[in-house]
Amino acid sequence: MNQQRQIINTDWLLIFGCWLMATISTLGSLFFSEVMDLVPCVLCWYQRIFMFPLVIILLVGLFPLDKNVVRYALPIAVIGLLFTVYHCLLFFGFIPENLQPCSQGVSCADDSMVLFGFLPIPLLSLASYIVMITLLLITRNRMQK
Repeated sequence: MNQQRQIINTDWLLIFGCWLMATISTLGSLFFSEVMDLVPCVLCWYQRIFMFPLVIILLVGLFPLDKNVVRYALPIAVIGLLFTVYHCLLFFGFIPENLQPCSQGVSCADDSMVLFGFLPIPLLSLASYIVMITLLLITRNRMQK
């Protein structure tokens, strides 16, 4: 009984870590656009589309603990990661300019996408999605045992 409770507590903490990462990412992106007046590019919007619902989905899965939340959150996070990887490749010049979806408005590879002169915003999104997907996969693997 005690071991089962410890397993549930660990799963809850893993999902909570995912929720915390999604919440920090959501608040960070809102801070960039609303407080720092950084206009998001097209790819940033797509990344937000897949990040914002994770805050609610993961929170609902925490109270009470529903391990099936991984089934709903993981595909959303993976799709968001795909947009983020494309954005990072575009930002660092691995994808030619003629394949940029940001033809109007803010460029997806603009210098305004860099914080403190050295930290590209797409890398923050990449780190966030990687951490969440890793925690979700750990939780899924623990459930299958």
